[in-house]
Amino acid sequence: MYKMIAIDLDDTLLTDQLIISRGTIEAIQQAVDAGIVVTIATGRMYSSAKKIARSLDLNVPLITYQGALVKEANGEDIHYERLIDPETAHQLIEFAKYEDLHLQVYQDDTLYSSSENKLLQQYANDVKVPYVIEPDLAKLAGRGFDKMLFIDAPDYLDKLQDELRSLFGQRAHITKSRPFYLEITHPEANKGLALLHLAGRLGIDRSEIIGIGDSYNDLDLIMSAGLGVAMGNAVDELKKQADYVTYSNNEEGVRHVIEKFIFQNELTAVKSG
Repeated sequence: MYKMIAIDLDDTLLTDQLIISRGTIEAIQQAVDAGIVVTIATGRMYSSAKKIARSLDLNVPLITYQGALVKEANGEDIHYERLIDPETAHQLIEFAKYEDLHLQVYQDDTLYSSSENKLLQQYANDVKVPYVIEPDLAKLAGRGFDKMLFIDAPDYLDKLQDELRSLFGQRAHITKSRPFYLEITHPEANKGLALLHLAGRLGIDRSEIIGIGDSYNDLDLIMSAGLGVAMGNAVDELKKQADYVTYSNNEEGVRHVIEKFIFQNELTAVKSG
């Protein structure tokens, strides 16, 4: 029944310790062996997602930067890319300067920040990627960005999200991926659109897709999938829209979904046959 599974990383596939359980790895590998396309759908950089894909032996296009870039895990082929336009990028950089906010930008799979601080260091350590300090981010804006990221206190980011949405309207897709991450991408860069684009290229119908996530930026993912799954630790808004709520990221929720909707379905089909 299902031919494709798209899985978010942080707080979904990864535990709170940023690892993948052995049982979940085995379930994913069994699904791949059964002919299921298993991919990652994350807000992380391509290079970060690629490392995890390799650890799982996934040789498929990966959905990264919230859907701004879909690129082969073991190659250079880009299937989908949407960049923040230069004007919007310049305005966000100036806004961050004026408000004295920490802003990170991503271009050519490189993480840039205007200054080094604990927020940047912690982020780079968590996702295991290097970074480059560029005091004048405006120099880079002319070529557009895959993503721009504000890191701050959750309550403040809630207010900032509303403010930026009112300022930029349809020129940007603005969403929280974690309580302290506010992410800005091109308006056509979200996990749902990227998922459907990839599925179309692979000849897979929407009804044949399982999408699994935990946060606000996964709403498009689970709404675009035939079966939208929220983790047990997901935000309430996502759970309300999901077709199914699984166990938490620390309780092998992804493994449970694979076993329930891939292998139990196959067993039922065999028995019916």
